[in-house]
Amino acid sequence: MVKWEYGKRLKPSVFDIPADKIRSGWYSDKYFVRTKKILEKDRNHAKVLMQVFCRKDAVVCGLDEAIAVLKLCADRPGKLVIKALYDGDEVTAGETVMTIEGDYSTFAHLETVYLGVIARPTSVATAVSKVVRAAAGRKVLFFSARFDHYRSQTTDGYAAFISGALGVSTDAQGLWWGEKGLGTVPHGLIAAYNGDTVKAAVAFDKYMPKNIQRIVLVDFDNDCVGTSLKVAEALGRRLWGVRFDTAEDVRDKSVRGRGKDSYGVCPELVFTARKALDERGFDYVKIIVSSGFNEDRIRRFIRMKVPFDAVGVGSALFREKVDFTADVVKVNGKPCSKVGRKGNSNPRLSPVR
Repeated sequence: MVKWEYGKRLKPSVFDIPADKIRSGWYSDKYFVRTKKILEKDRNHAKVLMQVFCRKDAVVCGLDEAIAVLKLCADRPGKLVIKALYDGDEVTAGETVMTIEGDYSTFAHLETVYLGVIARPTSVATAVSKVVRAAAGRKVLFFSARFDHYRSQTTDGYAAFISGALGVSTDAQGLWWGEKGLGTVPHGLIAAYNGDTVKAAVAFDKYMPKNIQRIVLVDFDNDCVGTSLKVAEALGRRLWGVRFDTAEDVRDKSVRGRGKDSYGVCPELVFTARKALDERGFDYVKIIVSSGFNEDRIRRFIRMKVPFDAVGVGSALFREKVDFTADVVKVNGKPCSKVGRKGNSNPRLSPVR
């Protein structure tokens, strides 16, 4: 287990990098692999300064893993001079996030890989940061595991954490920052108890360790208010919260309004549930909203003062895309770059040891 701390880089061993395959060029664009071979055969050991930048404002992430790729997969990595920002830093479009200086033939084959391991988590981190700001202090839960390949979970969870998400759904997502996945009483468990949410919640409470928060999905019968009250009566103070996950094309039984804004987890549903819970003495029960939430929808709930305590966000956090580019900007100490890509030094970069 690793405890993440800003300004302290994660060690290369944390990432479980397939170094042999990366060194061989297996994951690299072929022209980089051929570039390395040509330089080696021609004994061209040009010392270059490689500059990495992003194309839009972002929260950068993946730099520690990119550094690990260079340290574990470059030829003579000890000869490279690497400078970089830290994971979690906010950057502007065009800002240099990392530089690599050294014999180009020793790391030319790694460009595809180190750009990719920065681009993916930066995209996630940037999306999560926007949602966290929109939530204005409410807890953001990173519920995105089911929307992508399982091998991406650890990187994604780390990116979400450094951007302010306060919960993940799988242990893999929390690996690099020392957290376990949290979860609710799911629809599947409720179905296994013949659709009885209370029975499923009681079973969960009976068999799960006390340190696990009791959070129950309460939309199985499309009666979030009624089911919330029944679960609260059954579990009492052991119930941490209820989660509303009503589908966007379904109107909950308690909703009296009509029109577009009466479907799914709508403001009226949350207001009604909060009032009912408070009136019955369950003011300690928190309300988590989920199903189709994104930055804009969260901002709207905040503007309307909808009384929710946390929001679970899923596929919306994979819609952001931040690309990175690497360019040689110096060769043997002299400026040399393609037109439009001159050197852009950044005093914020810190030497990598």
